[in-house]
Amino acid sequence: MTAPEGRGIAGQSDTFRILHVSTGNVCRSPITERLTRHALVDRLGDPLQGGLIVESAGTWGHEGAPMEANAEVVLADFGADATGFVGRELLDEHVIRADLVLTATRDHRAQVISMGHSAGLRTFTLKEFTRLVRAIDHATLPDAKDEGVVERARALVRAAAALRGWLLAPTAEADEVYDPYGAPITFFRSIGDEINQALEPVVTALTGVSTPR
Repeated sequence: MTAPEGRGIAGQSDTFRILHVSTGNVCRSPITERLTRHALVDRLGDPLQGGLIVESAGTWGHEGAPMEANAEVVLADFGADATGFVGRELLDEHVIRADLVLTATRDHRAQVISMGHSAGLRTFTLKEFTRLVRAIDHATLPDAKDEGVVERARALVRAAAALRGWLLAPTAEADEVYDPYGAPITFFRSIGDEINQALEPVVTALTGVSTPR
């Protein structure tokens, strides 16, 4: 069987896939996926011009389900597009194809890594990756204008993986994004703010473009 195209165990590609993972793929990972896309469009005009592909799935994914209504409200608050979303269960092929896997919690991270496919060095919780990215000197990364966003993104993942054992979280909970499923819109909005704040330095580091003013 031929492995799907991607970085994991199938080799290099001219694209860079970011996979966001939560439990049901109806709350946290859809919000994170669509906020990432929104931030990339702000910086690049069209993320696909830079070769970046953003997806999501759930470890107990509600296959074919729409995202939660409160998640759609949160995305609307940020001006992000919720249309066309369909929930997915996390499959081997998703991990194989992903260049970077960002999970909501440490348990999700462990589940992705347990699937194999050499996923350990490219799988982080979202907040863990944010913490590591903040410690990386952007001047040491390839210039996105000269070498492309894909090469810069790959270098960023390698640099973050190298730092992981040296830059630990202050508490275990610091790397968690808690599940708002079934919660009121106020809690969804707080989770949305948390995710958006964690994504900002990540997208800046990936693209080499700061938040538009």
